[in-house]
Amino acid sequence: MKRFIPLLIVFPFLVFGEISNSSKIPGLIKVESIKDSIKFLLLDDRIIERTENVKLEVGKVKKHPSNPLFKEEKDWEMRFDNLYANVIYDKEEKIYKCWYSPFIIDSPPKNKEIGKTISKYSPPPVREMGICYATSVDGIRWEKPNLGLINFNGNKKNNIVWRRPHGAGIFKDLDEENPSRRYKLIYKHIQEGNWGLNGSEGNSLAVSFSKDGLNWSDKVNVADFPADTHNNANWIPNLNKYVAMTRDWVKVEGKEWGQRAVLRIESNDFIKWEKPKLVLIGENYDLQTYAMPYFFYEGVFLGLVAIHDQKSDRVWTELAWSIDTIKWDRIDIGNPLIPNSETKLDYDYGCIYAAAKPIIKKNEIQIFYGSSDYLHSGWRNGFFNLASLRTDGFAGYVQKDSDKKGVIVTKLINYNGRSLKLTADVEKGGSIKVYIINRHGDQIGGSKYIKRTITDETVEFIDEIGQEKIRLKIEIKKAKVYSFKI
Repeated sequence: MKRFIPLLIVFPFLVFGEISNSSKIPGLIKVESIKDSIKFLLLDDRIIERTENVKLEVGKVKKHPSNPLFKEEKDWEMRFDNLYANVIYDKEEKIYKCWYSPFIIDSPPKNKEIGKTISKYSPPPVREMGICYATSVDGIRWEKPNLGLINFNGNKKNNIVWRRPHGAGIFKDLDEENPSRRYKLIYKHIQEGNWGLNGSEGNSLAVSFSKDGLNWSDKVNVADFPADTHNNANWIPNLNKYVAMTRDWVKVEGKEWGQRAVLRIESNDFIKWEKPKLVLIGENYDLQTYAMPYFFYEGVFLGLVAIHDQKSDRVWTELAWSIDTIKWDRIDIGNPLIPNSETKLDYDYGCIYAAAKPIIKKNEIQIFYGSSDYLHSGWRNGFFNLASLRTDGFAGYVQKDSDKKGVIVTKLINYNGRSLKLTADVEKGGSIKVYIINRHGDQIGGSKYIKRTITDETVEFIDEIGQEKIRLKIEIKKAKVYSFKI
């Protein structure tokens, strides 16, 4: 049983009494009733009134020097495939937990050594995926414990927690009052001996529950559609519902296979789900939306979209955003948030699938991801990796023309004397200046120049600013601005 959570906790934009339709922010954003500072991501165009000579650009991740963090090394890790990792940092136990989904039964080529296998791959008629479990104290060094739970080849000395899933999504539901349902699993169940994806008899979308993330209840079949992707779900307090992202195929004339599309489903109890609705599809047949783990961050939902290029047969991860999990917009289409290596047979040359969900730390955002050294349709060696972003670094505004200043102007904000804080990267020789514009359009003050990279740092104004309804005018030169706080 769920406990209703007030709207204030989840959507700071939607508590001000100004919005009857959450699809957009009105001209005036009230903040005087909020005790704490409110952060606004500039990727959220509801806060933007106009821009000049700027474009929204995805952030630049740093891949960890210890990558890959782990690889296929157990007898039951025949093929990581897309991995479909689910990672949490359990604050109660002070440990990272990862559930990942390799094929535990498959038919690899004879040579499976990294950097030496380039071969076409035809899936065998009988293969099987499993869910495995790993832990880490620091997120870098991982252990695959012998859990003694699931029989594989005659013994239970393995880290398997489930057999015959496809595209498993797992999360720890801290708002759940029933401890036996603390952990939730949503996946496509594959009937034994029946590896089929598109409507095969006996296969269905299913869910399960667990008190510890290891021992799971019997499956409950909940829907019948392909769901052959990284199914993933979250509890959305303001809707008082669970919302999951899954997948279907849209028919395309002249194509044997359809085009992959992201579907959204919702449920009050994680068992009875509404009919799916299509919420995202690639711009054309050649660039398909393969999967989209999603999460809530600073007032918006963000989606880590796996894009499968039908021509190159490679997969990379791009970014999308939404205010309601229904209408999604892509950010900086064609520019990966997590780019592939350009070195053939490198650990993430072929495919990249982001885990659900990023881990938000004090000074960085950790994005774990599965990868492979070769193409999606070939035999590929699989790996588990880590990339990181700076705080709020998913996307920010940069200049289009480096010879001209870039300008971002916000909508009206009810400013009541709080400090203004900014998060931005500034290159050598670059600068940022913030001007205050009153409700009548008059410029009434400006800040000192900011000439270094800052994170949630107070902007120093030359003149004192009274309590005004104001707009911010942010001018940038050789800089990238991500967010502000008031």
